[in-house]
Amino acid sequence: TMENNSKILLVALKEYGTTEIKGTSHNPRILQYFQEIGHKWVTTDETAWCSAFMNWVAEEAGLESTGKLNARSWLTVGEKVQDPEPGDVVVFWRESRESWKGHVGIFVRETDTHIFCLGGNQGNRVCISTYPKHRVLGYRRLTTEIVRP
Repeated sequence: TMENNSKILLVALKEYGTTEIKGTSHNPRILQYFQEIGHKWVTTDETAWCSAFMNWVAEEAGLESTGKLNARSWLTVGEKVQDPEPGDVVVFWRESRESWKGHVGIFVRETDTHIFCLGGNQGNRVCISTYPKHRVLGYRRLTTEIVRP
């Protein structure tokens, strides 16, 4: 629902600008994303964190998540959508369409050629970045609400 999409955007935007700390120090907020989604073994903000951020946002919004740190795991949750709305999940391939690598974030808007995506680990921070449309693997809408204990 659009209400769920609004929740996702509001949770994510509150984190806007959260940035990795270069070197041996680590941003405790980024480590918190990993810890709160159950990946307590992560101790460095250099660990790829786009999916950790997406999981954290989804859980904070009370919606289903993958619990996994690979971006492509997001192709399996929610429902597939063709025409994305702000707040939908967008998954991109990285390096090649066939590789396991990817990037996940939140759809904001599109142009003819690019997607504006709000996400974590974009230039090492939470921000809105553009990605070429040809790299989109899919859009998902999170619909299942999860009641946390």
